[in-house]
Amino acid sequence: MVSEFPTLEELGTGGKRLLSRVLTRLETHARDAETAEFLDRVCTAKGGCVLGLTGPPGVGKSSLTDALIKTCRAEEKRVAVLAVDPSSSVTGGALLGDRTRLKTDPTDEAVFVRSMAARNRLGGLSDHSVAAIAVLRAVYDQVIVETVGIGQSEGDLRQVADTVVLCIQPGSGDSLQFMKAGIMELPDVVAVTKADMGALARRAASDVSGALSLGAVSRSSWNVPVVEVSSQTGSGVADLVASADAHFDTLVEKGLDETRQKQHVSWFKDMVRTEFGLAGLDMAERKGGEDWLLLARRRPFSSFHSFASLIRQRLF
Repeated sequence: MVSEFPTLEELGTGGKRLLSRVLTRLETHARDAETAEFLDRVCTAKGGCVLGLTGPPGVGKSSLTDALIKTCRAEEKRVAVLAVDPSSSVTGGALLGDRTRLKTDPTDEAVFVRSMAARNRLGGLSDHSVAAIAVLRAVYDQVIVETVGIGQSEGDLRQVADTVVLCIQPGSGDSLQFMKAGIMELPDVVAVTKADMGALARRAASDVSGALSLGAVSRSSWNVPVVEVSSQTGSGVADLVASADAHFDTLVEKGLDETRQKQHVSWFKDMVRTEFGLAGLDMAERKGGEDWLLLARRRPFSSFHSFASLIRQRLF
């Protein structure tokens, strides 16, 4: 039987049309064994850096994404964008269409933009989004994931992104407010957007730096940089890219493979929790029989497919 999925080499050379067909199939088909095998093959590729952008609506994530694309292309990086939108309650599709705000050249094969619905995950990343990120990561040097920016999106983003960028706009609160939000433990880089607002932006950067210094979370050797950026003037965008690259370099030095394997386990556990709840997750983590979490380090999607098949046999 001929596989409906391309090889990794074909995926890398097949262009945007082939990639679009693959992502559409991931969105519209159930988690069958062939799809799981393909995704596990994709996971073996080292691939590029996944940069996650999160922050409240209106902070300027889409405008910043547009500026990041231009900077990455100036550095001759192949860049993909996955804009995760709220879902329509009628069709289930992406509601905002953030990619319409991106001024990209449709003839540039080194830039790929896709919108994807959050489905039933309020502000989070659906299984389809995670699978899409794994595919894009295997093909492009830089993958930018722009989240809805509400709900559990920040926590979900940590599971898929190598570097999480928290976007904060001027006038969004003082140090205490940032600490109360409980979000300062998540970012690897903080971007204060709309830096062209001058003193307000500098105050916001100072407040964020204060909140980071008050945080109790240890980040070992990495100190979270705070970068003031303006998508309108372009100031600070190169510094933001440099900070993100520096963080990714630290992951490579420490062992990127180990980081990716931990991500795979998180994907497996999240799929189990979504499908079978906490009881299912308890079964997957229980010692004895198959060590599902160990298998998931290398083969997260096939491991879930096997586990789900076993559970369904027992239930039905």
